Amino acid sequence: MARKELSNIELTPHFHHSIKFKERKFKFTPKQKKFLSTLLNPTVKVFFVSGPAGSSKTYMSLYGCLRLLAEDPRKELLYVRSIAESADKGLGSLPGDITDKFDPFSMPLYDKLGEIVFEGDTAFLKQQGRVSAIPINFLRGADWNNKLIVADEAQNFTFKELTTLITRIGEGSKLIICGDFMQSDINGKTGFGEMLDLFGCEDSAENGIHSFRFTRSDIVRSKILKFIISKLETYKPV
Repeated sequence: MARKELSNIELTPHFHHSIKFKERKFKFTPKQKKFLSTLLNPTVKVFFVSGPAGSSKTYMSLYGCLRLLAEDPRKELLYVRSIAESADKGLGSLPGDITDKFDPFSMPLYDKLGEIVFEGDTAFLKQQGRVSAIPINFLRGADWNNKLIVADEAQNFTFKELTTLITRIGEGSKLIICGDFMQSDINGKTGFGEMLDLFGCEDSAENGIHSFRFTRSDIVRSKILKFIISKLETYKPV
């Protein structure tokens, strides 16, 4: 059955609600269409996505997940990321409960959702518990069934954290792991590249684990960012 195109997609009669996708300010590039086709493929269970800042990794991942969320009322969207930016202090030093502490780190999720769907739909999905966010170090013991998981800024995950992440996946779930090698905030070796190397083989693809790479030419945020990334890619520390 062909997938429904952008419009109001009914969630389920039980919710009496539909997700209203905003009209995009840009057309998807051929590369973005290829990415979306791979993500929406039901045989793809784990999807590693690499690329520079501004190349639409997070946007396209969340867009695809919202499409799947709208089609299946059993699905839930979970956003996972590291708190590496505050590693010198840790969550414990921040005020409030775990939701309050992690709220600043989940802003990219809600910023991107605000670009894709209307504010009322984001609030509704959050209220229903179908959209949530959690830090990477709170995953142990979790068991994810019927989840659409977007793990963002994965260059800040250690190999051990990525192992915990990828082994949580259960039936009916899809895991998208997004990272940019140029933006690591952790002291020590990121596990993202090692995971890509480990699963970047034919037998992984046969078992539903795929990878996708955006490059500098795929940057859509701004022209100046393309120039900045081109300079940063040639930089060699003295």
